Amino acid sequence: MNPSKNITSDSPQFKIAVVGGGIGGLTLASVLQQAYKIKCTVFEVDDAENSRDQGGSLDLHVNSGQLALKKAGLFDLFQKHARYQGQDLTITDKTGKAHYEEVSNDGPTGGAGDRPEIDRTILRHMLIESLEEGTIQWGKKVVKIEEDSKDNCNHHHTLTFQDGQTGSFDLVVGADGAWSKLRKFVSDATPFYTGVFFAEVCLSRADIDHSAAAKLVGNGSCVALQDNKGLLCQRNGDGSIRVYVTIRVEENGLSHIDFTNPEEPRSYFLERFSDWDDSLKVFIKEAPSFIPRGFYMLPVDHTWKSHPGVTLIGDAAHLMSPFAGEGANMAMLDGANLAAAISEIVHNGKDLATTIEKFEKDMHDIVIVPASESAKNMDMFISDDAPHGVVNFFETMMASIAPQSETNSSR
Repeated sequence: MNPSKNITSDSPQFKIAVVGGGIGGLTLASVLQQAYKIKCTVFEVDDAENSRDQGGSLDLHVNSGQLALKKAGLFDLFQKHARYQGQDLTITDKTGKAHYEEVSNDGPTGGAGDRPEIDRTILRHMLIESLEEGTIQWGKKVVKIEEDSKDNCNHHHTLTFQDGQTGSFDLVVGADGAWSKLRKFVSDATPFYTGVFFAEVCLSRADIDHSAAAKLVGNGSCVALQDNKGLLCQRNGDGSIRVYVTIRVEENGLSHIDFTNPEEPRSYFLERFSDWDDSLKVFIKEAPSFIPRGFYMLPVDHTWKSHPGVTLIGDAAHLMSPFAGEGANMAMLDGANLAAAISEIVHNGKDLATTIEKFEKDMHDIVIVPASESAKNMDMFISDDAPHGVVNFFETMMASIAPQSETNSSR
């Protein structure tokens, strides 16, 4: 590609730039193309689909993630990869005593309790494969966005990329995640540290190389909680187990630890979890590496003054903690709903500014509840009261969505 040339969109009537090729941005592109026959261009900073690890497993909810896949025509394919037994859950305290056990059906049940797991890598591949060739431009990092004109009739914005290329678009969608570059164009908000830190561990070939850990986790998840600490363990479809060693600590409180040397964080966490049962400490002892991550979030009520021609979806708009399993689901729902709004503009001649402003208001009204729940759940999981508050939460939730006889739970 010649850096001296400008980028042009595949849709000459209405040029759409989706900045970010994560789950939200790809869902938007897929629904636009499959449901509404509208083209767009996705600009992704990664050089290729598998340039980096995409993370673990996601549970997709009926009225958000699954709904978006239906709009993209991908639901049947999703069901081929969905792991309904991935909903199995065990909650223990630090002694390893199980306080709650849930065994799921091996197929869809319908309703709010239908939340099968799918590996993020597989879901992302499904979305990528659904797009027309050339939709994604890989290795494209946005360094600047500028408004082309102050004329109220012209909402074009120009993107400048790190390679020197530029492109002008009628609508620019920031789907570029937690540390979004596009967010700065419409909002002064920045993510803040929640006080909770985790180190991510991946135990590959768990059944073969980590049999004790695999037995504890089973088909789904094992969550061990107590004393403001947690071991959050989840089976993935590739036979691995993702573990999140979670503690409360001040921001940058572990900056003295060299995470490139696994023995340093291992020693630190074994000390922090010294009074935990050996059956649980196996997740730390057998970890090949530890990836440090802090939990950051945007204010639950984050909004911005609508700016015609630019909007945000997913973590760029409403970054939340992962303790309600809603982040990816809300990003996918954002993508599907924004695609519907864009269709009104392109096919029905609706005004861009008012249509996007309404989409943003509706998005905020939808997401404020799960964002609030995510924040509340984090303080419930990583607390002095855990695991008892968490057990009460799941017992109440399951009683509300299914007959009590369909669950097997005990204190």
